[in-house]
Amino acid sequence: MSNGVNLSQANNVDMVFYMIPSLTYLSLSWCGLINADLGLHLNSSKILPNIEHLDLSSNSFEGQLPHFFQNLTSLTFLDLSYYNLSLAWNSVNLLNMIPSLSELHLSVCGLHNAPFSPTYLNSSAHSNIQYLDLSCNSIGGRFPSKLMNITSLTFLDLSENLLHSSVPVMPNLLKLDVSYNNFEHIELVGIWRQCHLKELSVSGNHFGGEMIGPSSNTSECSHYALEVLEAQVNELNGSIPESLGRLRSLEALDLSDNKLTGSVPTFLGNLTKLELYYNQFSGSIPESLGRLTGLTYLDLQSNLLTGSIPESLRRLTGLTYLDLQSNLLTGSIPESLGRLTGLTLLNLQTNRLTGPIPESLGRLTGLTLLYLKSNLLTGPIPVTVGQLTKLVNLDVSENSLEGVVMEAHFANLSMLLSLDTSANHKLIFNVSHEWIPPFQLRNVQLSSCKIENGFPHWLQNQRKLVSLELSNTSLYGPLPTWLRNMSMIASLDLSNNKLIGSLINLPLSEYTRIILLQHNLLNGSIPRSMCRRRRLVILDVSSNRLSGNIPDCLENLQDMRMLILSSTGLSGVLPSSFGNIYSSLEWLKLNDNNFNGQLPRDLGKLRDLKLLDLGNNKFSGIIPKWIGKKLSSLEILRLHKNNFTGGIPHSLCQCSDLRILDIAHNHLIGSIPHCFGEMSGMIEARDENYRQYYEDTDVIDVIQVMKGIELDYTTTMGLVINMDLSSNKLTGEIPPEITALAMLMGLNLSHNHLSGSIPDSIGNMKALNSLDFSDNQLTGTIPPSMAALNFLSSMNLSYNKLSGRIPTGKQLQTLNDPSIYAGNRDLCGAPLPNNCSNPENPPATRSKKKYKKANGLRKVWFYLDITCGFATGFWGIIGVLAFKKQWRRKLFMIAEVTMDKVYVAVAVRISKIKRGRRDAK
Repeated sequence: MSNGVNLSQANNVDMVFYMIPSLTYLSLSWCGLINADLGLHLNSSKILPNIEHLDLSSNSFEGQLPHFFQNLTSLTFLDLSYYNLSLAWNSVNLLNMIPSLSELHLSVCGLHNAPFSPTYLNSSAHSNIQYLDLSCNSIGGRFPSKLMNITSLTFLDLSENLLHSSVPVMPNLLKLDVSYNNFEHIELVGIWRQCHLKELSVSGNHFGGEMIGPSSNTSECSHYALEVLEAQVNELNGSIPESLGRLRSLEALDLSDNKLTGSVPTFLGNLTKLELYYNQFSGSIPESLGRLTGLTYLDLQSNLLTGSIPESLRRLTGLTYLDLQSNLLTGSIPESLGRLTGLTLLNLQTNRLTGPIPESLGRLTGLTLLYLKSNLLTGPIPVTVGQLTKLVNLDVSENSLEGVVMEAHFANLSMLLSLDTSANHKLIFNVSHEWIPPFQLRNVQLSSCKIENGFPHWLQNQRKLVSLELSNTSLYGPLPTWLRNMSMIASLDLSNNKLIGSLINLPLSEYTRIILLQHNLLNGSIPRSMCRRRRLVILDVSSNRLSGNIPDCLENLQDMRMLILSSTGLSGVLPSSFGNIYSSLEWLKLNDNNFNGQLPRDLGKLRDLKLLDLGNNKFSGIIPKWIGKKLSSLEILRLHKNNFTGGIPHSLCQCSDLRILDIAHNHLIGSIPHCFGEMSGMIEARDENYRQYYEDTDVIDVIQVMKGIELDYTTTMGLVINMDLSSNKLTGEIPPEITALAMLMGLNLSHNHLSGSIPDSIGNMKALNSLDFSDNQLTGTIPPSMAALNFLSSMNLSYNKLSGRIPTGKQLQTLNDPSIYAGNRDLCGAPLPNNCSNPENPPATRSKKKYKKANGLRKVWFYLDITCGFATGFWGIIGVLAFKKQWRRKLFMIAEVTMDKVYVAVAVRISKIKRGRRDAK
């Protein structure tokens, strides 16, 4: 440029350039300058006398503006973006003293706290200003009225501020950008009447309701004015008004990320760019869309579009960008798409497309991005894909493709950076060991395909690999030695294969952040070289055949967030410095191993821990109180099947975010803490972001007993809320406070020594799906409120001392297995065979029947005793006389003598009585 100097991004700027008298253009943006640089060299009236264009943006200036600005009388362009003006008390006067300015950039200048503000602008002093950029300043309040008085303005950028109320009409503007503010209304009627406005951006505000298009009585000039309309990320609803078709000069329309419905419009004949993604448009893509022959950019992704891709799209020969992903499209991919030779992006992923990938796509030689994932495509990958010389990303994952992938498929793909064919279970990779590909890939994802000939040798030439995913690909044998030399690898997934040998050949890259080796046949110990991967975030070697202890040297892995060593065969005690090792650890899974001893106190230093799974080991001692006091962020605590003793510490209640608490199958005693009813994680519903956090994490799982069986939860883990205290030696009553856990899905207190009654308020646990109180000593009746548990699908109350009628109604009607109530002698009613005789008072009736039955039994035993006594006495005498002749004779002799004595005594007595009567006379 003549008389100009551009030193943007330069270092050690020589200020001699400021002394050139004829200089009219100077750019010092991104030079790292500070105020001292300006004050030292520019505070002179002789500096830059003829400068017209001055760019000082993106430096480290702050505070007062230099005095030399008042001498720049020829200045027309000034860019002070990123100059912190929040303390510049002289900013108002200085800017008002440069009346020659026609373009002023003050983006990101802290104007919300600065003396300078749109309110203080002198409209007469700035009568020449045409272009004003005040974006990203957190300016609040209503639209600045002073700006409306600057009639010379043709370009105004107020985007990314905090302005509210309504957007006014400024008739002289050519371009207005008020995007990403808090505006709730725009004067569309006035906007449509403007004859000069060419570009309008109102995106990211709070506009709601239906769109209003230009009416038939608006001036003819306005029909030819507007060229660009951007209103994405608002709350617009309804259909797009056909009256927008009156805007005959409209070239770019962006209404994405709203709530618009109806069909895709085709009445905008001069469009070159149409963006309607993230709405609720339905129906098929109209054939008439092919009439918009000027289209170069079409984005309809993430709607509810159905039907097939219309053949008429072949007429859009100027199309460079076509995105139809995340709809409900069916049918095959039209061969005619091969005519759109100008395409650089073709995205049809996440639909229901069927049939083969057309060979005609090989004619799209300008294509850089091809996304066909998550469809129902079948057949082989056409060899013509190898003709796409500019292709950078190829993603055909999650389909039903089959056939063999050979070297010819990649013959001319020298620019390919990312290859994803994963989740095509019948797709076979068969390339020779000698093949050297023409590309240098950064991402390779071949998971759930079949790789023949062992570990792919061609990968050793891919020196720029960042991500390598070969899980479930039938790999076998040891890890190749050249894997150690992949110096840029950040993510490595070799899980679910048949790899053997040690871990010694893993990449030694300092950039490695993820290593997934679960479900293989790897053996040996965890090598100390693992400790050299200082940036490691996720390590999963679960379900292998390892041995030995956890190495102490892992204390170097300060960025570790997920450590998964479950089902590996590791043993010993946990390192005493465990808490020092992983200060940022969030998930720790050591379950199903042979660890023993007590839990080291340093585990309490893991303040960010969300998941702790130590189940199925041989840990002993008490459950430490510090788990609740120091690990208060825990959401999942699993100590299942260990040898813990003592009581349940009340400090666990401080883990208020717990959603899964599993301390079953230990030797715990004492009562259930009443404060368990205060765990907010089991009371309140979680938001979508929380659930998404677990759904997006497929490297972790948790095993829980629900409905009497062990279930392995992976991506649905974020939905599970469960408490399992079963198979211990707990005593006391079930605390009624526990029924406040309204979101609890599973509650298992079985195989303990609990007594008392089932809390009457158990019906408040509306989300309960699985309930097990079996094998306890519970008494009383089953609360009627249990009939309100509408989601209950599994229940076990067997082997207690419950009595009375079994409640009926709603979901309980479906639980008709008598074994649910077995071992409770005093229960009656369906599904048990014994009916309750008195429906009004079943417990009293049952008690009366029991008394009558017991009284009847006493009478039977009484008469039976008499009969047995009589029989014993009778046969004890008669039997002896019948079988002993000598005893019989003696008995008769005794009887005769006795009878004689009795007879004599009676006769004498009678004689005396008679004599006495005679004497009395």
